[in-house]
Amino acid sequence: MTLRPDTLAMTAVLAMLTALGPLSTDFYLPSLPDIVRVMETDVAGAQATLSAFLFGFAGGQILWGPLSDRLGRRPVLLTGLALFTLATLACALAPSIEALTVARAVQALGASGPIVLGRAMVRDLYEGPRAGRELARMGMIMGLVPAVAPVLGGVLQQAFGWRSTFVASLAFAAVLAAVVGFLLPETIRTRSREPLSLLTIIRGFGTLLQNRAYRVYVGLTSLAYGGLFAFISGSSFVLIGIHGLTPTQYGLSFGFGVLGFILGTILAQRLVGRRGMDGVIALGVICLAGGGLTMLLCVLTGFAGPFGVIVPMALYACGVGLTMPQAQASAMMPFPDRAGAASSFTGLCQMLFSACVGLLVGHALKSGALPLPLVMSAIGVAALVLFRASAAIRAGKA
Repeated sequence: MTLRPDTLAMTAVLAMLTALGPLSTDFYLPSLPDIVRVMETDVAGAQATLSAFLFGFAGGQILWGPLSDRLGRRPVLLTGLALFTLATLACALAPSIEALTVARAVQALGASGPIVLGRAMVRDLYEGPRAGRELARMGMIMGLVPAVAPVLGGVLQQAFGWRSTFVASLAFAAVLAAVVGFLLPETIRTRSREPLSLLTIIRGFGTLLQNRAYRVYVGLTSLAYGGLFAFISGSSFVLIGIHGLTPTQYGLSFGFGVLGFILGTILAQRLVGRRGMDGVIALGVICLAGGGLTMLLCVLTGFAGPFGVIVPMALYACGVGLTMPQAQASAMMPFPDRAGAASSFTGLCQMLFSACVGLLVGHALKSGALPLPLVMSAIGVAALVLFRASAAIRAGKA
């Protein structure tokens, strides 16, 4: 028995592949303050485990996509899942913050494979707006995972401590690997004939970057996720440390933001057939800028306390759900023979930018809550400006 491309089960498995990396972070977000205490570190030290994950994630994406273009999706995917599983075990057993940071970087190397190949498999199977709709549909399913994960992570944290959150990630990865091994078919149609080397990978990325529209869509994807990661890396310190929420309450508030993301993906599925992928992105960047600026205003005025952070984040997350799937699909669409490489480089830029944003927020939050909305509003406005300024490039798709 294998999964058919036109079934909800196939979409769900691809969504779980792209959710694996975020899930491993969402589980332990409520544990970050406790990690600071147990590991005798500071906010920047705990936040470094998040940025190490993103740097490892970015590095891994250089390799997995081009490898799968040459060797096929399934064997490369299973290799990534195996590496993720072993590194997650190392996270659960880490004796120090330094060991945890290194284990998270290796964990990210494994997790980057499933998310790169999940997107590439969509490009293997679907064309045009259908690919954008399918990525949005995957985003809707994927959104259910981080809506539940921080809540479950908060419960595990209060009951068993922070190590239990990595045990939960380990169990999820093992089940997913079994499903891939037994049910997921090979999707690549034509394998690349180029020899595998670092030089050919770099040359392939150079070919992608010659396409101006590709650069625009990579920029939009990176900006949208950068603001989201600013919230992921800083929200527990703002909502738990400054506003006094419990880990479980924080998990529920994080879940509310995820509902905004799910709403964005649902709207994208309904609108992409009528408005096209760029039309959906136009709505998304308005939500990104609106959510960031509203959060900044609420924090500056002290309006609504923690809700002045949580509610605007839901609007920003809705913008992410509208923007990212369509921008990712638009970036890969011109490259049917290089879908893996296109997915890899998109993810590389997205994660490198987000890692830098996370480091900035982690160090700046020592002075209070204001750096979080400042960064998110700046990123949201930048996405809106980039989209408006690139109209002629996107119209020509050149």
